[in-house]
Amino acid sequence: MIGDDFAAVLTAAQQGDEAAFARLWHDGQPALLRYLHVIAPDGAEDIASETWTQVVRGLTRFRGNEQNWRAWLFTTARRRVIDQTLPDLALADLPGLRSPDAADLALENLATRAAMGVIERLPPLQAEVIMLRVVAGLDTEAVGLLLGRSPGAIRIAAHRGLHRLASLLAEAGVTR
Repeated sequence: MIGDDFAAVLTAAQQGDEAAFARLWHDGQPALLRYLHVIAPDGAEDIASETWTQVVRGLTRFRGNEQNWRAWLFTTARRRVIDQTLPDLALADLPGLRSPDAADLALENLATRAAMGVIERLPPLQAEVIMLRVVAGLDTEAVGLLLGRSPGAIRIAAHRGLHRLASLLAEAGVTR
């Protein structure tokens, strides 16, 4: 999270400051990729690229605080996932079309991979809610709006997902 500097960073990025936009990207990209690897594992990098393209196009019109920014970023990503077609996903798997970037290399971290593998074993709604709440840092209301569910349904899905995660980790012999 950027924190107290967010408003200044956003304003600078909206005025074309590349360093400010880079700060927004560096803050959002790792969480965005982790989220996309859960809900669209075969096309996460491509969808992230499409998401940032949309963000660049709409950046000057964006108004809000850091929480609103993160909600907008992840809403844009989720819409790209919905719009994605199978032929587009197949192109991402062809060798030589992608090169690893720093975010890809960071995701290779074994602990992160293991955690993502456990989350991917959850029912889709629970996995998405946990990713949006924990990884994206969105509040219950923002996740509810994004997923078209009530805040109560989001809290229940998060509770059930976390309970299931605890069970999965216990089965794997992972303790605190």
